Amino acid sequence: MEAVTAAWERYAAGRTPRRTHNAAGANTWLNWTQYADHGPDESLIGKVEGRHVLELGCGTGCNLAHLSTLGAQCVGIDIAPTQRKKAESRWGHLPNLSFQTAEATEFLATHPDSFDAVLSIFGPVWFTDPTMLLPLVRQSLTDGGVFVFSHKPPQLDPQPGEPLREARAVSRWDHSPREWTSLLASARFTNITADVIDPPDGKHEGTLVVRAEA
Repeated sequence: MEAVTAAWERYAAGRTPRRTHNAAGANTWLNWTQYADHGPDESLIGKVEGRHVLELGCGTGCNLAHLSTLGAQCVGIDIAPTQRKKAESRWGHLPNLSFQTAEATEFLATHPDSFDAVLSIFGPVWFTDPTMLLPLVRQSLTDGGVFVFSHKPPQLDPQPGEPLREARAVSRWDHSPREWTSLLASARFTNITADVIDPPDGKHEGTLVVRAEA
């Protein structure tokens, strides 16, 4: 685990801070894709106000901060300690928003029936064995809760557990929409959708977005 944490610390150190405003002039927003000002918004989650939301791999907290401004009770976890410091420095003034340093499976195992929504945006769902992670997400959701995650589409020859280029101690699980649907159904999720969102003009790689309900 120390090697994984160190890998994500190195990765975080090389990341550029998120812009203070998007193209529409907003200072908070939710972005599911790897492209600025592109893709769906928080409507994928459904109702936000008053709901308890957990983000796995929250990074510097920008997506979760947006949900907090909409009235959600938010918790963000990230395995890299410096990410928590960055998140609290930027968003610590917002109400109903907290950040913790934690590994996803360990955190989920101790929080059954705690959240109305669990999110992972290019986060641990992509980097954790789904046969271990998905049942833990399922048990952490309240009845009717929603699970939404995104990552890049699988490579032409996906290899579950393939090392991540940016953090060599980390493995990546590349699954197709059909494979994610099967894995989620096996973990007792329902109303599953899995689609690849087309990229903006001039780009060639889309974004896989998956949604399921408890």
